[in-house]
Amino acid sequence: MTAPLVIIGTGLAGYNLVKEFRKADAEREVVMITSDDGRQYSKPMLSTGFSKGKDANGLAMNDAGKMAEQLKCEIRTHQTITAINPAQNQVVLGNEIIEYSDLVLALGAEPIQLPIEGAEHLYHVNDLMDYDRFYQAVQGKNKVLVLGAGLVGCEYAHDLASADFDVTLVAPDEQPLSRLVPAQCGEALTPALQALGVDVQLGKAVTALRQEGEQFVASLSDGTEIQADVVLSAVGLKPRTNLALAAGLEINKAIVVDRYLQTSAQNVYALGDCAEVEGLNLLYVLPLMNGARALAKTLAGTPTKVVYPVMPVMVKTPSMPIVTCPVAQDAQGSWQIDGQTPHLKAVFEDSVGNLLGYALTGDCVAEKMELNKKLPAMLVS
Repeated sequence: MTAPLVIIGTGLAGYNLVKEFRKADAEREVVMITSDDGRQYSKPMLSTGFSKGKDANGLAMNDAGKMAEQLKCEIRTHQTITAINPAQNQVVLGNEIIEYSDLVLALGAEPIQLPIEGAEHLYHVNDLMDYDRFYQAVQGKNKVLVLGAGLVGCEYAHDLASADFDVTLVAPDEQPLSRLVPAQCGEALTPALQALGVDVQLGKAVTALRQEGEQFVASLSDGTEIQADVVLSAVGLKPRTNLALAAGLEINKAIVVDRYLQTSAQNVYALGDCAEVEGLNLLYVLPLMNGARALAKTLAGTPTKVVYPVMPVMVKTPSMPIVTCPVAQDAQGSWQIDGQTPHLKAVFEDSVGNLLGYALTGDCVAEKMELNKKLPAMLVS
């Protein structure tokens, strides 16, 4: 009897892979293993739930049982993988061994932990169960402190303020979205957040957190203090690589895979936030979806390279629309910015005028499609 296809993870990567795989192979045995409850949900919706009045059940689309029936697979929830043995094609769960014919690591990424005193009081929202804990924590509360002014931090500050929470946003960055867009485009978001009531405090970091009664007091690097009922850390994510590292797989920024998403071990693949393809570790939905479609074909018997077309990132801050195609870290060129705040068009061009990236705010987001046509694909076939 042939061993099953085993997939570790039931997030967007894992579930979308099986959906695509079932289009080509309806019969092969598939086993999915997850450390959480296996509910299907859209991770990008986690940072829009409060303004929509959604609790965790409201964001969930299906439970693990319904997904198992829909995808014709076995889904094992609340399971902890203790080891992977690529040489024996085995996954180890404590005293249990599961053999696989192919193994896919759809492990995702995990929140970066701030090395500060009192970090145990911080909430992180990286999956639906995290969202449920945070949602319950803020019931009956008002003051929320959000740490981090990147994509997720800004989206959460916007979402919580839109749901009438008293929000303070603190980050050491000089402007929002500093890793995604040029300074002027990031600065355009600040007035929009302030108009919602967000107290935006940039250029300073939280150095410690202590509890006083039912509240928390955050000490900042400039010597000031902020009181809050709940503190949410949204300072970034890092790929989950511990299992792969212990199994002897090649690791760089993430789990290193080739264009077929195969790791350094035969019949072991990695997909989504935990994978690095030709130096690219992209923690967004579109790369994940492209990877799932390609890997599904490979696993079904048609080896297919992953292709990354132009993949813009939409920032979910409705009061200030922002879309960007971030520039590669090693890109040579300069930004050209036109328009008046809050309607800005920023394009990054090389020395001969080739477009390598862009950022659009306000009404200028309407130019997205035109600019997409001028951008080169990130990975071609």
